[in-house]
Amino acid sequence: QVQLVESGGGLVQPGGSLRLSCAATISISSLSAMGWYRQAPGKEREWVSVMPATGTAAYADSVKGRFTISRDSAKNTMYLQMNSLKLEDAAVYYCMGIHYGMHYWGNGTLVTVSS
Repeated sequence: QVQLVESGGGLVQPGGSLRLSCAATISISSLSAMGWYRQAPGKEREWVSVMPATGTAAYADSVKGRFTISRDSAKNTMYLQMNSLKLEDAAVYYCMGIHYGMHYWGNGTLVTVSS
């Protein structure tokens, strides 16, 4: 069974940076895609970024140029480098992976942006 565990969330000031990690219990090379979503209080979960097994990563317009998705296959881990954080980036961030057509989710990691 695929399990995804996020880490790296925390409190950061506006303009600051954080790097989120998503560790998988299986080889991430077997995932057709991995991505990040987020959900702010009172709002629906929204897509942030996706990295297909082959092809180019994509980003939501709200984070383009500030966030970078990457992965380390040797560590079975995906990352989200978040720079120039804004107040509106505060949310619970979820890792998602697609394995043989099934979507798997982590439990989320909280990112708080506050001065």
